[in-house]
Amino acid sequence: MKKTILLFCSVLVSAITYGQSRTITVDSTVITKHETTANGVSFPYTATTGTQPVWNNDGAVVASLFYTYYKRSDIKDDTSRPLLISFNGGPGSASVWMHVAYTGPKILKIDDEGYPVQPYGVKSNPYSVLDVADILYVNPVNTGYSRMVKDKNGEYPDRKQFFGVNADIQYLAEWVNTFVTRNNRWRSPKYIIGESYGGTRVAGLAKALQGSQWMYLNGVIMVSPADYKVLRQDNPLSNGINLPYFTAAAWHQKALSADLQNKDLLEILPEVEAYAINELIPALSKGGSLSAADKDAIATEVARYSGLSKQAVLDNNLAVPTSYFWKELKRNKGFTVGRLDSRYLGIDKKNAGDSPDYNSEITSWLHSFTPAINYYLREELNYKTDLKYNMFGSVRPWDNSNDNTRENLRQAMAENPNLHVLYQSGYYDGATTYFNAKYSMWQLDPSGKMKGRLSFKGYRSGHMMYLRKEDLEASNKHLREFILNTIPKEGVPAKY
Repeated sequence: MKKTILLFCSVLVSAITYGQSRTITVDSTVITKHETTANGVSFPYTATTGTQPVWNNDGAVVASLFYTYYKRSDIKDDTSRPLLISFNGGPGSASVWMHVAYTGPKILKIDDEGYPVQPYGVKSNPYSVLDVADILYVNPVNTGYSRMVKDKNGEYPDRKQFFGVNADIQYLAEWVNTFVTRNNRWRSPKYIIGESYGGTRVAGLAKALQGSQWMYLNGVIMVSPADYKVLRQDNPLSNGINLPYFTAAAWHQKALSADLQNKDLLEILPEVEAYAINELIPALSKGGSLSAADKDAIATEVARYSGLSKQAVLDNNLAVPTSYFWKELKRNKGFTVGRLDSRYLGIDKKNAGDSPDYNSEITSWLHSFTPAINYYLREELNYKTDLKYNMFGSVRPWDNSNDNTRENLRQAMAENPNLHVLYQSGYYDGATTYFNAKYSMWQLDPSGKMKGRLSFKGYRSGHMMYLRKEDLEASNKHLREFILNTIPKEGVPAKY
């Protein structure tokens, strides 16, 4: 049974209660009314939190996804108002990160660099793109409050229909179709945004929505995207392409030689990018056939650009693993640096070793995100349940086979002249590095015929660049401009 609760109030009133349990309500809706100011514009909006079913091919409910949908309520005709559909990654991550730290109307109470402060909670987001687009945050199966649903025999469905690159894309495309239909948004310009593994997800969804749902998008936004054609492949390309990130992290930690440290970061990076492509990757490709003199020369330059010792580079045969870099960069100071954001420092049990004991940035983020989302959903959006909100859910094993998502996105762009793609990355992200994102963007369109529809923006922060106040403002500004600039003018046909 579908539940609908509409609170007619300008400020949330929490006088409504309903039954709570550890099982998901398959179809439910709670609507609250709010006001905010974003990008200097004040307006009212509704927040809909709820669950919507996932059906199998036989029409049986096999799961239900929890979502939050923000809709500006002073817009009478939404046929030209964009809908932004937001996914995080993992795989196995809830939508919490971009929801209450990037694009939504409320964001975490954190300091200006993104570190947790108490008391925990949320505050208004003056940079939210809700002024120009309605926003839907989706939690895939087993993340947030989303769960699989038992059949009439009390058995859970086969996990394989949810937990894999292509299975994930297939059921989410169907789910999005249902949401768009239920909420009468077929005529609206549509955008999908994905962070980290969410980049893989939305790249595949662009083609799936277009090919199997006949839903054509205007834009795809890749936030710190994971491209597994390059990431963690342990080959010359995958290893060599990390060097510009090493430079950025070392620059932030003041670990470079004076001639580089005294320059601005953006003065150095183009030089390092060129070196990685033109010198380091070809040298790594030669492997053991590289002459001793050339190996020594390459080690000297990699050490200079990375902040590591020449011996450390030689000990790794010029191909420095990122995990070793996080351990080694500040080893002599007694610290490790963060994986997803190398501005963060950690303390290990032992100085020895090849990788950190833990990811210092994740512990910091969970410190502030977890209390905030649990408070916000229950107390401000009035969605009450005894289900645990899974920041990270059980989705393993995950089937990574037949990952053609980069090619899927290229095909979707080729077939749809109105489809544009924006990449956003933090320079200090060591998990899905900014140069990996650039390389992925270049490989997305090897012909160069669609490069006018591809753009990249970089920020002086990490994986979640929006945690830093300066970059929260800049990244939302770039996203807002991207949306407004890619809505086709009325009457202009989609054709080459």
